[in-house]
Amino acid sequence: MWKQDKESTAVQSKEAAARRQEANIDPAAELPPPPTGENLPSAASVAEAEAGGVAELPVRTEVERLKAERDQLLDRLARMQAEFENARKRAERERAEYRDYATGSVVEQFLPVLDNFELALKATGSAHQLRSGVSLIVKQMEEILQKMQVHAVPTVGEPFDPRIHEAMGTVDRDDVPDQHVAEEIRRGFKLRERLLRPALVRVAHNPKQVNE
Repeated sequence: MWKQDKESTAVQSKEAAARRQEANIDPAAELPPPPTGENLPSAASVAEAEAGGVAELPVRTEVERLKAERDQLLDRLARMQAEFENARKRAERERAEYRDYATGSVVEQFLPVLDNFELALKATGSAHQLRSGVSLIVKQMEEILQKMQVHAVPTVGEPFDPRIHEAMGTVDRDDVPDQHVAEEIRRGFKLRERLLRPALVRVAHNPKQVNE
């Protein structure tokens, strides 16, 4: 009986070895170790993953706040640009109105002078009477210019000054100091201290002074 059991056990061992050889299983191979604590996700990482949706809320709120501030700044910029454009147009309109007012004021003062010129052209008197009438008109114009602070540039007998005189040539004169204005061709005018136009003059060349 014992012999039979031994033989049966040996047969079973041979069959098991044959099955392992067919499956290419190494009996000495070790099974993979079970996962340790290092490979398992920590409780903190799990909590962070669960709180990820909550952390996005402050970021989204900050972005929305920045967008609102940007929109407010753009609106303020647009308003400032509109106000600047309106101020520029208003200033241009005021300057144009001021120019028109100043021009109208000047023209109004010269209208009587124009009337007198027209009367002189219609006159049938002598040449002497016509000349006297024109002289009165010139005097009237000079009075108007003086009221406007416009004065003639001094010329004859004055030292030549290139800032207010424009020389049209020289003339030999022994009765006028050298390099002084001897003749006036066209009057120049100044508005207070600002030169409106220079006087056209001829400058004296005094041979006596040059020789000395």
